[in-house]
Parts: sequence; structure tokens; C-alpha cells
Amino acid sequence: MEKFLQQQIFNNSIENYLYVAGIILSALLIKRLVSKYLAKLLYKLVAKAAKNIARQSFLDLVVQPLDMFLVLLISIIAIDKLKFPQAFNFTIYHITFGQLIDSIAAGILIIVFIWLCLRVIDFVAMILEEKANLTADQTDNQLIVFFKDFFKVILVMIGVLLVLRFSFNKHIGNLLTGLSIVGAAIALATRESMENLIASFIIFFDKPFITGDLVKVNGFSGTIERIGLRSTRIRTTDKTYISVPNKQMVDTIVDNITLRNQRHVELKLELGLQATAQQLKALTTAIKTILDKPDIENRIVYLMDTGKNAHIVTVDYFTTMQQSMEEFNTLREAVNLEIIELLEKSGLELAAANTDIIIKGSPKL
Repeated sequence: MEKFLQQQIFNNSIENYLYVAGIILSALLIKRLVSKYLAKLLYKLVAKAAKNIARQSFLDLVVQPLDMFLVLLISIIAIDKLKFPQAFNFTIYHITFGQLIDSIAAGILIIVFIWLCLRVIDFVAMILEEKANLTADQTDNQLIVFFKDFFKVILVMIGVLLVLRFSFNKHIGNLLTGLSIVGAAIALATRESMENLIASFIIFFDKPFITGDLVKVNGFSGTIERIGLRSTRIRTTDKTYISVPNKQMVDTIVDNITLRNQRHVELKLELGLQATAQQLKALTTAIKTILDKPDIENRIVYLMDTGKNAHIVTVDYFTTMQQSMEEFNTLREAVNLEIIELLEKSGLELAAANTDIIIKGSPKL
């Protein structure tokens, strides 16, 4: 038996192959137990900060990449104990096959590790979102989403550099120097994208609007659903979903309807010239009485102008922002109907209602 185990196959004994295979098989069998145990230990460290986050949700987020990372790490360490077979020691474009295998293994290990780190960032963002949801201010929520995406991008860039260093044996220092020159050229070529990125920071720190605000910009009205690195997503009042570059959101005039402290209604009544001064005076007084409602904070009713075609009565009033749009429209409709009833009772007609068209000229025989 011992003689059989010492037989050499591809420069390694059968005993060594069985030893490595046993380690890899053991890793495959216990990977889920070990990864769950490590994940539970990590969860205990953050359990106080994440007390409202389900434990199973955390395990589902972390266990899978942790499984793969542990198996790959143990397999690479175990296989490294074997001698590389001389039969496979050939060259492919100035690179030996052994170096190629090492580079691929290192690259895969780095990619899985970065994947695990991305999941950890998701979990940290989950904790912070839980705390942010306890406050009424939505600024914290949008900052969490923004910086989660930002750190993910940075982490992926670090992963790419690590792959270049350990898989392709590139010196990161020289690479960064070259990238700085290339980056300057790319920055010039992608100036608009850089401007949008800078504008996103301006939006987050200047806070002209936050997620959930109702805004009007570039002729569109809608609710801010997300502020990203490049653009702001808006759900319009027509239920469409538009993306506006952040640079436009900074450079153009944005009407933040949510920050209004009152809603304004302007109504102009063009009355016929047959209306007397007493009727107009009584009308303005009666309209002020109609506007004496709890939800109306300020009101202005006056005879603005008179001329050749009509007497113009202006009705301006402001309502509270505590109302929903449905309540506001209901109030506006009620005021309009009461004013129409008042005109009917007063015997007053709008200027367009009593306009006669007279055609002058001699009839043709």
C-alpha cells in the first residue's frame, strides 16, 4: 500500500494528491458550517447596531460569497503544496503555463474577496438606512444611497488594481502615474460626466431638494425618487420616469414645490360694463366672505381695472401646505362654484356672456 502511495504521477506522489484532495473535499463539506459560524460571529459584533435587521437577511447576504472565498483560499493553499508538473511547463506567449494558472487563481480570489466586501457595504448601508428611517428628514437616506454607490465604485477600482498587480505583475505605482495622465485625458473627454459628478456633491451638501420632494424643472413636475452620481430620477405627475443630468439640476431654476409655505390661487373675473359701482362693491365684499375659510390664510379681492370691454375683479388667495392636492383642488372647486352662484344671484354677467356681434352693411339685392 505504501509503495502504491509513493508512486509518482506528474512529479507528485499519489499520497500528496490524496492529501490535497482530502483538504479540498473537507473544505467543500464544511464550508457552509464554517461560513455560517463566521457570519454569526460578525452578526454578533453588529447586533446592537442592527437590532431591527433580521438575522437571516444578514446571513443570506454574506454567506454565499464567504463560502466561495473560503473554498478558493483553502484550495489554493492546498494545491500550492504540489509540485507543478514538468509536462505542463510550456510557454504561452512569453508566459509559462504555471504562471498563467497562478495569475488566474489570484484573479479569481481577488474578485471573490471584492464581492464579499461589496456585500459588507450593502449590509452597512442596510444598518444606516434603518437608523435613517427613524428620522423624518430624508437627507440621510439619500446620502446613504449616494455614498453606498460611491464606495462600491472605489472598491471595484481597487479590485481592478489588485488584479493588475497580482495577476499581471504590473507595478501599481507606475500604473497610477500612467493612469493620472490617461485620467486627465479621459477627464477632458468626459467633461460632462465629471461636471455631473461634481454637481451631485453640490446637490447633497447645498440641499436645494432631497428625495421625496415635489419639484418643477425644465417644464416637468414630479417627485424626486433618487439622486445618483450622474443624474436625478424624477417620477412626474404623468407617472413617467425621467432622468435629469445633475448639472442641469444645479444650473437651471428648480421650483421646489414641497418647500412652499402656501399654495396660491389667482382668479380674474371680467364683468360686463352694465355692472354698477354698488354691485361691484357688494360683489367684492361677498367674495371676501366666501374666502373666509379655515384653510385660506390670506385673501385679496379688489377691482383691478375697468375699461372699454369689461370691469376686472381680481381674486387672490393662499391656502395652507398641510392640505393634500386632492383637498386643495376640492377647496378651489368649492370657491369657484360659490362665486358663480353669487354672480347668478347678483344678476351680474361675465363680459363674454353679453357680447353681441353686429354686422353693418347694406343688404344686397
